[in-house]
Amino acid sequence: MSEKSHLKHVFWLTTATILISTSGALGKYIDLPTPVVIWWRSALAALFLLIFCLYKGVNLKIHTRKDRYTFIIAAVFMGAHWITYFYALKLSNVAIGMLSLFTFPVMIALLEPLFSKNKFDPIHIILGILVLIGIYILAPEFDLESNQLQGLLFGLLSALCYALRILILKKHVNTYNGTTLMFYQVAIIAAILVPVLYFMDTSNITTQYPYVIILALVTTAIGHTMFVNSLKYFKASTASIIGSAQPVFGIIIAYFFLNEIPTLHTFVGGSLILTTVAIESVRSKK
Repeated sequence: MSEKSHLKHVFWLTTATILISTSGALGKYIDLPTPVVIWWRSALAALFLLIFCLYKGVNLKIHTRKDRYTFIIAAVFMGAHWITYFYALKLSNVAIGMLSLFTFPVMIALLEPLFSKNKFDPIHIILGILVLIGIYILAPEFDLESNQLQGLLFGLLSALCYALRILILKKHVNTYNGTTLMFYQVAIIAAILVPVLYFMDTSNITTQYPYVIILALVTTAIGHTMFVNSLKYFKASTASIIGSAQPVFGIIIAYFFLNEIPTLHTFVGGSLILTTVAIESVRSKK
């Protein structure tokens, strides 16, 4: 990869990261039950992506039955990731919700050799330890009654679901367009979550729809599609560790729009996580 094209791919991956990081403030702010938010997010994103695919003539054909099952499994993990992540945001705050989610690059780095031919890289243990120290500094005192701790644990569960989803989809990025992959993900999640519309309160959507549309279009349809496309140019672990700048962007957005001021612990823990981003960005180029 030439210097210029490497910088271009890093730039687009960073842009995707900023767009996806709007999910923190939106997830905390939107006043609807979490599964209902995720249904609207998925259904609207599926609509936007379908229009885009038809306009651009993107091939939506699924090649094999095995691929169909893989897409469904990946979508289940993606849906679980979004729901647990939004619970993490509602229980704690944007900083803890987003930073706990960002243990997922470490989980990917450790799990990737089980899913692909990539050999295990010992430096990922060191990067993983740095992230875990960051999480430890971030964590409030260990009290299971504490909303902050429950938020942190939901964030870690969300991270595991997200890591598995990326690893399951990774092998398809060279055979399917990134937009196609994302369309099927959100369409399947929307189909699975239809029942929540019947037994959860959806009346607030009339006041919340501008924020739900931003979440579906900017964060999901554009941001996540760009991130999936970046997997063509980087290893999953590399793309994920570069994407770890999300909490920093998310905390800045939450400060301006929700007036959430991070604590010193958040700054120190977040800085350690960001350090791993910088190290992996330089290493990926080599």
